[in-house]
Amino acid sequence: MPKVVCIVQARTGSTRLPGKVLREVRGKTLLEHLVDRLKVGKSIDRIVLATTLKASDDAIVEVAKQTGVGCFRGSEDDVLSRYVGAAQAYEAEVVIRVTSDCPLIDPGVIDRVVDLYFRSGVDYASNTIERTYPRGLDVEVFSMQALLRAEALSSKLPSGQISERSLEQLPGHSTAHPYREHVTLYMYRHPEKFSLANLAAEGELHWPEVRLCVDTQEDFLLIETIYRELYQEGEIINITDVIGLLKSQPELLQINAHVEQKQV
Repeated sequence: MPKVVCIVQARTGSTRLPGKVLREVRGKTLLEHLVDRLKVGKSIDRIVLATTLKASDDAIVEVAKQTGVGCFRGSEDDVLSRYVGAAQAYEAEVVIRVTSDCPLIDPGVIDRVVDLYFRSGVDYASNTIERTYPRGLDVEVFSMQALLRAEALSSKLPSGQISERSLEQLPGHSTAHPYREHVTLYMYRHPEKFSLANLAAEGELHWPEVRLCVDTQEDFLLIETIYRELYQEGEIINITDVIGLLKSQPELLQINAHVEQKQV
């Protein structure tokens, strides 16, 4: 079987909530909780934290050491090149992309997206092409060849030429080209060049209105509440228990209901 490497982009320089991945809940940082959850995934051969060269991100390196996962340091703005470097350093043949602001990422969902990727034989599979899962359970899987091809094709684009959809510079982000700042953007915006597959949520996980990611203080407060209610040391929270909690206490959803997601 091809070597499957899960690469987590992580940095402390978030514009909306600086240092969010190092905030602690129930004795662990959000990043440590995420790594704990990834370790349960059956389809992952190696976990790697891909961070920047900035001194402020030395703390990310320490988390990698403490949790026993790999680490790679690269460009802050050119996240695509950072991913390529991390994937090459750890000899990935298939890459799982997860972002560090998802402390309730579900290992079962990851395994299902990986299974879809292999069954369908596509370049890129995810559960986000059409959003049906709660935000914060986002998973993308793609081949090393697709990553290198996206890197090469996006490198040829002149500055300012973004896409046929006339994407504009994203608010709150650097001046980096969006195709370089957002690792998989070129892949799923060019289905004529990359074959794609999407995993749709079923049953109680079909709840796309819910935010389980951490981008603002309100997002953090919801995650903190969930961990306070459900977390048991030495275990990971079952995502079905999270759904059950939110349905039994719908007032919790109001904590971050007003938060607007950044558009890509």
